[in-house]
Amino acid sequence: MARAPDCETLVVDGGGPASEGERRPVTEVAVGVLIAPDGRFLLTSRPEGKAYAGYWEFPGGKLEAGETIEQALRRELQEEIGVTIGPVHLWRNSLVDYPHALVRLHFCKVFSWEGALQMREGQRYGWEHLPVNCEPVLPGTVPVLAWLRDEIKG
Repeated sequence: MARAPDCETLVVDGGGPASEGERRPVTEVAVGVLIAPDGRFLLTSRPEGKAYAGYWEFPGGKLEAGETIEQALRRELQEEIGVTIGPVHLWRNSLVDYPHALVRLHFCKVFSWEGALQMREGQRYGWEHLPVNCEPVLPGTVPVLAWLRDEIKG
């Protein structure tokens, strides 16, 4: 799997270090952009009890020690939404600086999967086209929607 190009840092709601020179650990996150044959893509809401609960995002989660992006994405999508994904296509990276965490999002396109969607964390889901109908959208998801729009126009 090739490495995706990095993007500039997106700073959200006053994110960033509390003082000049302070370094924050980066949380690595694998994110699945599941794209159906008709071009719709899957968005899920963040579960209650998590930062930005109720905001819409692409599903995924943190890499565990020793995991690759692909391994983490396979595990997370099985745990969160009950699907077993096919090939993973590393697409883009984005660094997002939220007040609660600095996260590097590794966005991967997925075009095939098996199993019925099961929202195992009580989240909601929707198959969307652009422009999306669900709101609010998680700030780290907004650039992805623009990337998808640019590909469609492209």
